[in-house]
Amino acid sequence: MLRSFSREADHLVPFVPAPVDPVAAEPVALDTVQSDADKPVLVAADSPQADAAVLETAPQAPKPHPLPVWFDLVSPEPHETKLVETSLSIAVPTRDEMEEIELSARLYQEDGAEFMTMTALTGLDGDDPVKTPVTFILKGATLVTVRYADPKPFAAFLARAKRGNGLVCSTGETVMLGLLEAIIDRMADVLERCGNEIDAVSREVFRARKGAAKAGGKRKSSRDLEGLIEQIGRKGDLLTATRESLVSISRLVAYHAALEGTGRKSAKDARQRIKLLQRDATSLGDHAQFLQGKINFLLDATLGLINLEQNQIIKIFTVASVAFLPPTLVASIYGMNFETMPELSWEIGYPMALGFMVLSALLPFLYFRRRGWL
Repeated sequence: MLRSFSREADHLVPFVPAPVDPVAAEPVALDTVQSDADKPVLVAADSPQADAAVLETAPQAPKPHPLPVWFDLVSPEPHETKLVETSLSIAVPTRDEMEEIELSARLYQEDGAEFMTMTALTGLDGDDPVKTPVTFILKGATLVTVRYADPKPFAAFLARAKRGNGLVCSTGETVMLGLLEAIIDRMADVLERCGNEIDAVSREVFRARKGAAKAGGKRKSSRDLEGLIEQIGRKGDLLTATRESLVSISRLVAYHAALEGTGRKSAKDARQRIKLLQRDATSLGDHAQFLQGKINFLLDATLGLINLEQNQIIKIFTVASVAFLPPTLVASIYGMNFETMPELSWEIGYPMALGFMVLSALLPFLYFRRRGWL
C-alpha cells in the first residue's frame, strides 16, 4: 500500500496529484486571428499578429507537480515501489536488504539520498514483541518510509499530524523526527509498564511465606515458582528486543546528525530535536539495561528458592531415613535366628523390643528438633 501526504499549514493532508489539463481548444490557423469582437480577421501567415496568435493558442506544457512531503510504503506492491523510485530517482531497498544487520547495509547514502534502517517492534501490548525493519529515505524535502508491519507509533503520529496540534511537518526531515519521537515515546511507555510488572514479580518472589495454606491437612505453598520463571523469561525477551530497537534508533540519529554536520544545514529546531532524540534514546537504553539486570537478579533468586525447596524435601527424607535407622537395627537384631537368644524366652521380650524401636526413633527426632534442623 502506498500513501502520500503533503503539507497544508501546520498539518499533513493526503496528497492527490493534480490531473494534467487537456488542451482546451483546437489550434487556430496561422493566418486567422480572433479579434476583440469575436470576428475572425485574416492576417498574413508571416506577420507579427500571426506569431502572437500562435503563442497564445499553442498548448502549454504541463507544469511539474510538487512532490509530497511523505511517501509511506506499507508492504508495497512492485508498481508502487516503481512509482516512488521514478518520482525521486532512487532505488528503494528490498525486504531482504532491509533485514541485513551490517551497518553499511542499514546506514548509507546513494543517489543523493540518505538511507537509514532501524529495528521497530510490534505487538508491544503483550510480552511477545515482533521485530521488523523500517527504512527512512530522505531525498531533499521528501521522506520515504518502507515497512512491512504497522507499528502503533506510525498511526499515532499520523493522527496527530493530520490535526496539527503544534507539530511542524514542513519537510521530510521533520516528519522523520516526529515519527522517531513517537517511537521513543512508545518505548518509554513499554519500559514503564515492564518496570511495574517486574516490581510485582519481585514482590511475589521475596514476599514472606505467610501465604502457605493448609489444604487437606497438608501444607501447600501458594507460590508458583515455575510460573514466575516463565514471567521473568518473557520480560527478559521484551527488554532485549526493546534495547535492540533503542540501539538502532541511536545509530540512526547519530548517523543523520553526522551528515548534518558535514556541510549540510538544518533548521535550529531540527538540530535541537535531534539532540533530544539522542539523549532520550540513550537514557531509555540505560533504563532498559537496569531493568535487564534486575531481571537477571530475579531469575537467580527464583532458581535459588527452587533449590532451597528441593533441599528442604531432601532434608525431610534424610531425617526420616536417619530416624528409622535405629528401629531397623533393633528389628534386625531380634530377627536373627540364633539358638541362644535369652530375650526370646522372656514374656516381656516382644513389648520390650517394640519399646526400644519407638524410643530409638523418638530420640533422633527430638535431637534434630532441638538443633533446629526440622
